Amino acid sequence: MSSIIAYFTNATGSSPGAQGTTFQWIAYIAGQYKFMFLQAAWVTVYVAFLGTILGFLIGFLVGIVNSTKIEPDDNVVKKALLRIVKVIIAIYVEIFRDTPMIVQGMVLYYGLRDNNVMVTSIVAGVLVIMLNTGAYMGETVRAGINSIDPGQTEGALAMGESHFGTMFYVVLPQAIRNIVPEMCNTFLTNLKETSVLNVIGVTELFLMAKTAGGAYYKYYESYLVISVIYLVMCFVFNRIFRVLEKKMKGSKDYVLAAEYMNTDE
Repeated sequence: MSSIIAYFTNATGSSPGAQGTTFQWIAYIAGQYKFMFLQAAWVTVYVAFLGTILGFLIGFLVGIVNSTKIEPDDNVVKKALLRIVKVIIAIYVEIFRDTPMIVQGMVLYYGLRDNNVMVTSIVAGVLVIMLNTGAYMGETVRAGINSIDPGQTEGALAMGESHFGTMFYVVLPQAIRNIVPEMCNTFLTNLKETSVLNVIGVTELFLMAKTAGGAYYKYYESYLVISVIYLVMCFVFNRIFRVLEKKMKGSKDYVLAAEYMNTDE
């Protein structure tokens, strides 16, 4: 093994030089910047995870509001307030679904700083991921809510439960099972989409690869290194999410209780 490493790194730890092969440069850059790549990978996961979780909370609220119907017997204030909130949400969703994330990042980051709100690039990155996730998850949550039998909602309302109480205690606990796969896919998407945040200075993997590549003018080799890192991270998280989905589905080898079985046959 040591001889193989020595071959790829030129044995001395110095750069392979102009005559170095692609594999030698990949091994050299990975070795020279390994700790910086690991730190950038952590920033990538941190920004994607925190932004996704906060975005899910926004998406839940958006989905609940969008699924709330304006009834004829509602008072005027409630009708007006609900219509205003629905319009605001519609505008928010359209803006963040119809513009590129890279543009949103620059507008949000530089816009806040120009107005004397000195946010860091990481905070701005989390905000962009959060607002994007909330805009997309709103429709997912609404679809998950609509997938639940309407009879359960009607039963809870008939017992005197409020609409929001029905959502939180009856509908959402069941709808979450249908929403989880999309939540996991959204996180994996956000994990890769963090690469666009390099334009506002977030020290994630893409920015680190650009920095390492610029030091030796070996961008191709640097981007291959982070490609492997992205592949490993997404593969691991994908397997974790599959286990989570199976756990939420429950066991299939169940047996019906004897009192509910037909004993006449």
